[in-house]
Amino acid sequence: MTTAIVSRYARAFSDVVLQLRLDPKQVTEQLHAMVELYRSSAELRRIWESPAIPAEQKRRLLDAIAERSEILRTVRNFLAVLIDHGRISELEMIARQFETELNLRLGIVEAEVTSARPLPEAERAELLAQVAQVTGKQVSAKYQIDASLIGGATIRIGSTIYDGSVRGQLERIKEQLSAD
Repeated sequence: MTTAIVSRYARAFSDVVLQLRLDPKQVTEQLHAMVELYRSSAELRRIWESPAIPAEQKRRLLDAIAERSEILRTVRNFLAVLIDHGRISELEMIARQFETELNLRLGIVEAEVTSARPLPEAERAELLAQVAQVTGKQVSAKYQIDASLIGGATIRIGSTIYDGSVRGQLERIKEQLSAD
């Protein structure tokens, strides 16, 4: 599927979520839960992607999943559109683009924080406050651990990387020493 098609579905779903004033966090979490279910079940993928299975059967399966998982009707309807238009195989890419589009519209930047150890909540809050001050926007962060950083953290926002890791500091010192 082309990027244009993925973007079109993501923008359209963003429009609906904002027009209906749904909780963006709840919608995003539910959409990602459905992505994970879809990714983890080969049988579900086979059924939803098969042109031999009638759309009505696919929607009944979706309805059973949505009811059991207490998925919002709007999220269920979006998934039904993807199934009906043969785009369900692109669910993961559409969900990622949807989150990006929604955050853009809400003035939220996405940050990937990598630290040498798990950060306590107080440190996370302080770090996010500093990033918000630098960017002038709200920050939504995803965290990961990389022990090779030795200490500190790196923050990626789009293509910009802020490196406050010990490993990064050591590399900068090494470059300064070798330049002399």
